[in-house]
Amino acid sequence: MLQCFDEVPDTFLSCGAHQLADILGGPSLFYLEGLRKPPLFVTVLQHGNEPTGFEAVQAILRKYQGSQLPRAMWLFVGNVAAAKTGRRVLKGQLDYNRSWPGTDMAPGPETALMADVAAKVTAEPLFASIDLHNNTGCNPHYGCVNFLDTAFLQLASLFARTVVYFTRPLGVQSAAMAMHAPAVTLECGQAGESAALAHATEYLDACLHMHHIPDHPVAPRDIHLLRTKATVKVKPGLDFTFSGQGSDVCFRPDLDHFNFGALKAGAAIARTSESLPMPLIALDDQGRDITEDLFAQSGGTLAVRKALIPSMATTNVDVVRQDCLFYVMEEVSLAV
Repeated sequence: MLQCFDEVPDTFLSCGAHQLADILGGPSLFYLEGLRKPPLFVTVLQHGNEPTGFEAVQAILRKYQGSQLPRAMWLFVGNVAAAKTGRRVLKGQLDYNRSWPGTDMAPGPETALMADVAAKVTAEPLFASIDLHNNTGCNPHYGCVNFLDTAFLQLASLFARTVVYFTRPLGVQSAAMAMHAPAVTLECGQAGESAALAHATEYLDACLHMHHIPDHPVAPRDIHLLRTKATVKVKPGLDFTFSGQGSDVCFRPDLDHFNFGALKAGAAIARTSESLPMPLIALDDQGRDITEDLFAQSGGTLAVRKALIPSMATTNVDVVRQDCLFYVMEEVSLAV
């Protein structure tokens, strides 16, 4: 059940993410007063192994301890149960960031929780919405939007020049909040990186001080805009690895080093047994299977048919099973 607070306990400011379940008692929504309204909505720890957003919020609250925030803030602290054990999501749970209004998931405790949060924070106007995440693979810092709208692109490009436009998966926080205010998802690099924490903290502080979001278009030179073309997953039931032998599929261990770069046509991404059917499935934004357009198998080698830009590729087997192997990107012109 959702816990609701109008102040943070003192222990919140110095604890680790793994301690939040005991301190808060469950997913928690805070309303914190500030000098300016409408409030900023900030979401952290939707995935329990992605603590940088929470740590950035701690840094902000410590900075303004004893005084009001520059702007009022709604703060949602998500999957504290998963954070207790450092997992993205616990067995039997729905992914929190696939459970917001607009999801295609069957109704359950998580979808009811997110509907409750969304109803509370959108009962009155919002300034903007920020959802903070970490990656498990090697990625630059980047922002994501669900609408190619000036305010959304300004908010994202304030964080990083690289911006991703996506419409799937459904049920993400930024898409739900985009119906009410400019909304972004921020991918803050890998957990534990000091640069990621500093970047996220500076960004939140800037947003709290912002009088308004600029209403002029982002200059093309100030943004590298891409959109998600397809989601690539490993078919269920397969044994796969990123090192060694003895599995159905052995992916190259440096796959995540190609994130936001390029895999050239013909580049091998895995070794497979020669009798194994295609181990991947790639679905485009309309849910169409485009696997054969993107990948080919020959002589136990799995390769890309054409040059492609991967993003969020990870070598974490658990994350691949819970989410995906990577997304396929394509560049977008702001003039379109």
